[in-house]
Amino acid sequence: MQETKPSELPARLPQNSRATLAAVDPPQWCEDSNGTILGTRTQICQVTGLTYTTRQTVNGQTTVTGQANMIAINYSYSDTGLPTFAHQLEVSAYSGWGDALKASVDGQATMSGSCTRESASFPAQTLTPLNSWRSGEAFFDTTATAAGSIGNCTTYWYLTFTNAPYSPAVVDYQLNQFRCDNATVGRATVGCVVPWYASELIYSKASYPSLASHVERAQASGLPGATFENPLTRTEDDTIVNTNRNLACGDAPSITGLSCDEYPIARSREGLSSGGTRRTFDGCQMSHVSSGTGPTGVSVCMITATENSAQGGLNTQFFRAERVLDGDPFRVTVS
Repeated sequence: MQETKPSELPARLPQNSRATLAAVDPPQWCEDSNGTILGTRTQICQVTGLTYTTRQTVNGQTTVTGQANMIAINYSYSDTGLPTFAHQLEVSAYSGWGDALKASVDGQATMSGSCTRESASFPAQTLTPLNSWRSGEAFFDTTATAAGSIGNCTTYWYLTFTNAPYSPAVVDYQLNQFRCDNATVGRATVGCVVPWYASELIYSKASYPSLASHVERAQASGLPGATFENPLTRTEDDTIVNTNRNLACGDAPSITGLSCDEYPIARSREGLSSGGTRRTFDGCQMSHVSSGTGPTGVSVCMITATENSAQGGLNTQFFRAERVLDGDPFRVTVS
C-alpha cells in the first residue's frame, strides 16, 4: 500500500531548478508561506510539505519500503480586469529512498461555486530526479458575469501517485480565495480579486501635503487603517457615508481655501456612524473640537480645499481599480 500525508517543510527550501515550472513563476514571497496562505489582491500562495510512503505487508507484518519527502507550491493568480484566473500546483521531491522514488504523479483539476473549468494539464511525471519540479496548471472562468453579479469559486487539484504494484494514493489541494464580480462601479469588465487582502490607498505628501499630514497625525493618535492587522472597511451605503460626513464636518467653519477633512474616510464603516467622538490637532482650525487619542472616533481638520476635492477622486479610482466592494478591507498610507 501507499499513502500521502502533510509533513513539515525543511528548514530551508532547496534551490531547485525551475526549468519545468508551469506558465507563471510563483513570486519569491511564496517561500515565506510555511504552510499559511499568503496573498496580494490578485495572487495567493501556500507552500506545504508532503510525504509519500510505500509499505508492504507479508504474513501480517507491515514494512515501510520507501519514502519521498516533497515540497508543494499551491499558487493561484487573477486579474482585476479579466473573468479568468489560474491555479497552479508544483511538487518537488527533495529527499527519499526505496520504492517511493519509483512513483509517478499526475493531477486532475476541478472546481465548485460560481465558475467553470476552461482547461487543465498535469501529465504523469516521475518523482525523480530529486530537486526537480513536477507541475500542472488550470484555468477557470467565473460565471458571475451578469451586471451586478458577485461570485466565489473554490478550485481543486487532485494529485495521484502511481507506483505498481502499490495501489494509487491521492492527495488534494484546494484554494477558495477568489471573488469575481461585475458589480464594481465604473468598471465595464468582469474581474477577480482576493477580497480579504487589504489593498493600499496612498496619499502623496508631495502632491497632497495637508491631506497627508492630517492622515499621518490621525493614525498616530490611534485611529485604524494603516496596517493589515487593523484596516478600514469599505461601505457603499450612502446613508452611512452621509452620516459619517455630517457628524464629522457638519459644523465646520467657513474658511476661504480650506474645507473639512475627516479620518477615517467617510466611505468606511469606521466613521462616526459606528460611534465615538471627534478629535483634532493644532493648526486644524477646529477650535470647538478637543484633542484625543484611541482607536475609535474620527479626526477632523481643515485642509486645502483643492486637496480635499481631489481626495474624492483618488478614493474612487482606488476602489474601482482594486475592485474594493462593500465590506472589503483596505489600508490608507502616506508616502
